[in-house]
Amino acid sequence: MNPSTDRMMNRVKDVYLFIREKGTVSTQELVEEFEMTQRTIQRDLNILMYNQLVKSPSRGKWKVTDKKVKVS
Repeated sequence: MNPSTDRMMNRVKDVYLFIREKGTVSTQELVEEFEMTQRTIQRDLNILMYNQLVKSPSRGKWKVTDKKVKVS
């Protein structure tokens, strides 16, 4: 994997683990926690949504789904 892809995958994993730990979080909380732009966070959330790992119960709020995940 090239270095930028590796960094992105680690970042997406970190975002997922943060949401899993906190329960329900806002997009703004993620922006502040990871010190990234809202657009970058939204891209990461889109990846997680596409893989059915997170869902948005209300606009701007995120939580993990019940899908089983092995995190290494």
